[in-house]
Amino acid sequence: MFSLENEEKSPIVIGRRAFVAGSVVMGAVLAWLFSERKQPVHGEAAVAGAELSGKVKIVEFSDDGREKSTITADRISKSEAEWRKSLSADSFEVARRAGTERPYTNENPNDHAKGVLRCICCDTALFNADTKFESGTGWPSFWAPIAKENVLETTDSGFGMVRIAVSCKLCDAHLGHVFNDGPRPTGLRYCMNSVAMRFAKAT
Repeated sequence: MFSLENEEKSPIVIGRRAFVAGSVVMGAVLAWLFSERKQPVHGEAAVAGAELSGKVKIVEFSDDGREKSTITADRISKSEAEWRKSLSADSFEVARRAGTERPYTNENPNDHAKGVLRCICCDTALFNADTKFESGTGWPSFWAPIAKENVLETTDSGFGMVRIAVSCKLCDAHLGHVFNDGPRPTGLRYCMNSVAMRFAKAT
């Protein structure tokens, strides 16, 4: 995690340590919730320390959300320097260093237009805009990924909190977390960072 000392921070991105430090009460509540209830498996089983190498299956989609094909591709791996060159400072801190953007800075990146939210790092389709809902949390929220094959869910138990982290299956970009307090039909809330995605408007 990037240092909080001697470095000027973006006004819209919080380092993971700062975010957690400023959310002690929320962390305590979440820890209680996750210790008291059995966690659901959202698509792919949530595991700690999952292997992130080799080939993966990804479902490709057009910008209007139509499924095109399922492909097998090599996972994308780049150096930190390479990622820095291709991403904005905010996107790098969130997607490559598991930071968190400040709530209500970009809650509605697609303005409810039809389209697909794609990974900012590799352009993999992640969410159909049709599954977006107003969660009142300050972060873009969805009740399901566009395809379970395109995301990876792992247990994040750092800093005294137990959460399910969500990342891009193809490039391991950190996207956000998923909680089981969402609306029907899934009951899930994929709470995502807007700077970890780009909106591709349906044409």
